[in-house]
Amino acid sequence: MSGVARVLVHAGKLSSKAAEDLAKSAKDRRISFIGAVIASGAVSAFDLAHTLSTALALPLLDLSAVDFERLPKNIVEPKLAVQYQLVMLGRRGNRLFIGGADPTDQEAVERIKFATQLSPEWVIVEYDKLARIMESQGATATETLEALTAEDFEFDVTDDASAPEASEVVAEVEDAPVVRFLQKMLIDAINLRASDLHFEPYEYHYRVRFRVDGELREITQPPLAIKEKLASRIKVISRLDIAEKRVPQDGRMKMKFGNKAIDFRVSTLPTLFGEKIVIRILDPSSAKVGIEALGYEKIEKERLMAAIVRPYGMVLVTGPTGSGKTVSLYTCLNILNQPGVNISTVEDPAEINLPGVNQVNVNDRAGLTFSAALKSFLRQDPDIIMVGEIRDLETADIAIKAAQTGHMVMSTLHTNDAPTTLTRLLNMGVAPFNIASSVILITAQRLARRLCENCKTPADYPREAMLRAGYTPEDLDGTWKPFRAVGCNSCNSGYKGRVGVYQVMPMTEAIQRIILSEGTAMDIAQQAQRDGVRDLRQSGLVKVRLGVTTLEEVIAVTNQ
Repeated sequence: MSGVARVLVHAGKLSSKAAEDLAKSAKDRRISFIGAVIASGAVSAFDLAHTLSTALALPLLDLSAVDFERLPKNIVEPKLAVQYQLVMLGRRGNRLFIGGADPTDQEAVERIKFATQLSPEWVIVEYDKLARIMESQGATATETLEALTAEDFEFDVTDDASAPEASEVVAEVEDAPVVRFLQKMLIDAINLRASDLHFEPYEYHYRVRFRVDGELREITQPPLAIKEKLASRIKVISRLDIAEKRVPQDGRMKMKFGNKAIDFRVSTLPTLFGEKIVIRILDPSSAKVGIEALGYEKIEKERLMAAIVRPYGMVLVTGPTGSGKTVSLYTCLNILNQPGVNISTVEDPAEINLPGVNQVNVNDRAGLTFSAALKSFLRQDPDIIMVGEIRDLETADIAIKAAQTGHMVMSTLHTNDAPTTLTRLLNMGVAPFNIASSVILITAQRLARRLCENCKTPADYPREAMLRAGYTPEDLDGTWKPFRAVGCNSCNSGYKGRVGVYQVMPMTEAIQRIILSEGTAMDIAQQAQRDGVRDLRQSGLVKVRLGVTTLEEVIAVTNQ
């Protein structure tokens, strides 16, 4: 039973049986519950508005007394207002007053909040007067939804918009609702600095979620009926097989945003109720932000730079999926990418296009594996080789041989920290002397959400909690205070962007001796501490002390 139905039953305006019958009728006729109530004559529009206003303690406005010429324009798209049957009444600060007949419609609030970045506040209006205004402004909400779900159109089947036939196709489909919806989702995701878009079909609804600063949040729930056309649209511009819906597919697409082009990696997955599609945003500028912007402290940056400029050896970047390993590697490659250097990379897949770097995509079905590509690289006169990931002994052996024979090799592994990376290589079957003679540096990393500079506030944590987190009594000398997240109009719950937390461990002679004697990860970690290497938690605590992030965030991302 909807929120409006419960209010009417509780107020004695409808019986439970009548409310259920009207709800069923509304669903069959594809109209709102309020529309069904008014059409049946069970409750008048005036009585309904007064009942909701009293029960929910919300203001009531008579639309016949409103001069619509003086209402704010262009706060939201007219199509959105018509779809949810809303009228924008005014704005004060970051509050937006919206007039509607159904104040229990949370989806409408979320859509308006997302579209305007304001906080909507309900003002109840009478349904019949609102309906007349909506009709005067154009189509009804039902017609708008039907247009969104039932219109047929051509797809843009080429990335080359300069070709005459391509521009004709673009012109034909530019007004198609599904095309516009996808375009708006991509632009909104870029504006929100999202890393991924999730299009997820379920039995009774369809939702779109963005991953912003590492957290997934629901953005909208478009009509379920658009799922097939939306999937087809995405697959066409990603050059995937539209007819194949039974197996996962991977593709890419490109979109011009302002004066720069942004690539998107597309992955489809058949689920019980349709194809789930995840689009990863690959911003080439992320590889050119410079090593300072990644969050390395001065000593960590010096150790990393000293390692990557060496003529040969192996540098390993480790961490879980989504910890920023690729951006770190690409940033290093960008620093080394000079006209006199031959750089080759093998990835699965290549995420960001780097001009001047020879990038190869793994293709297992064609036999182009990491190890096969590596063997070929060694005949291509390389100076620097980047391997997307070391997954097996064969790849590890070839990479190590390359590092031992005069090449700089960079790669990633999925391990928790730097010391466990060395034992992971041992467990894969790599000989201890090969590890000791080839690996020159390992950096482990995590991404923590960065505090918003506009709203962060000093926090008073108990001294015991600070000590438990890893601070020493000497650290808590009263000369500094940590900050906490608050939240404002320009950030996401008090955070804006992310910063790297790093453990940068050079391979010292003492650590080499531990490896040759087949010591444990704990032995290596203790030696690294003696060598002055901060572990991930200690690096995170430095970021808290500098006011870059919060103690809660560091504990969350370095909880091992």
